[in-house]
Amino acid sequence: MRVGTVKEIKNHEYRVGLTPESVCELAAHGHEVWVESGAGLGIGCSDEDYARAGARLVAAAAEIFAGCEMVVKVKEPQAAERAMLRAGQILYTYLHLAPDPEQTADLVRSGVTAVAYETVTGPGGSLPLLKPMSQVAGRMSIQAGATALEKAHGGRGVLLGGVPGVMPGKVAVIGGGVVGFNAAQMAVGLGADVTILDRSPDVLERLGIHFEARAKTRFSSTANLAESVAEADLVIGAVLIPGAAAPKLVTRAMLATMKPGAVLVDVAIDQGGCFETSHATTHAEPTFVVDGIVHYCVANMPGAVARTSTYALNNVTLPHALAIADAFDGPGGWKAALRANPYLAEGLNVHAGKVTCEAVARELGYDYTPVAEVLG
Repeated sequence: MRVGTVKEIKNHEYRVGLTPESVCELAAHGHEVWVESGAGLGIGCSDEDYARAGARLVAAAAEIFAGCEMVVKVKEPQAAERAMLRAGQILYTYLHLAPDPEQTADLVRSGVTAVAYETVTGPGGSLPLLKPMSQVAGRMSIQAGATALEKAHGGRGVLLGGVPGVMPGKVAVIGGGVVGFNAAQMAVGLGADVTILDRSPDVLERLGIHFEARAKTRFSSTANLAESVAEADLVIGAVLIPGAAAPKLVTRAMLATMKPGAVLVDVAIDQGGCFETSHATTHAEPTFVVDGIVHYCVANMPGAVARTSTYALNNVTLPHALAIADAFDGPGGWKAALRANPYLAEGLNVHAGKVTCEAVARELGYDYTPVAEVLG
């Protein structure tokens, strides 16, 4: 199979779909790998590194989209990239389609086969391809929030850990999944006063056992959520409904109850955000202020630590890329790889003009075509 990866063009996105080590692995399986020149510079990997790994370097992304049977990316294809997709081609990347009707329409129109990292599942309903980026984003959310709390950045001027004789900052983490757990770990490590809210008794028990007295857990009822948000210096939005838009848990009315200069970090912004007042921002302009409350809503937070993020991501995406590529010329083609692995099959979001992710179809008003029907 001819597999390609391109330089990401989203604002301040430095990750890359394939590391030189991943290229080497694909080449060892007999596949041809094309890499856009300069694609790896953001993670400290030169064209020479890719060439030594067995890649063919090409000058422009258009050549990869035109010539490769599978394109491996990190972020959802931007408009200029979507215009180059074609029927029969496999796109393997993060998509986050539910809050993005324009992207979905373009993918449906293109006839491409789109496999989304974020809906590939694992045992027990886990999301193994989302997990490493959730770990990164959760940890970064505290760094970003702590910076936004500085007076020079519009915040309250609160040091999360406090100092002897001065109370630490209060952090409310909404959601006790991978993002929330990692955010809480970082906040606890800084010495902040941390409360984690979730609706699952099992999650609350697990978090309570892990953090003991270092963090508080609280059931996420409407009243408890409102009280925790009002008391917090920093609120981390860490909720996820796989494949679907995030619920708007913090309303604009709640902002009036918060301390002026408090900070909201919306890690769920890729799925539309969990704060009513959120809209996506970039690393170039990461924050905005609504009703005196600072909002940080960068949609590709892990892109800021591109080397760590890329290697963590490739650790989990490469095995599936190999499975698809290895099956490509065999009986049943790429479909055989998905038939053999129902977890990977859950990643199929769009195929030949049909929406195959139920949550996306429901959210955006498309007819839903089950993956099993596509695979035959």
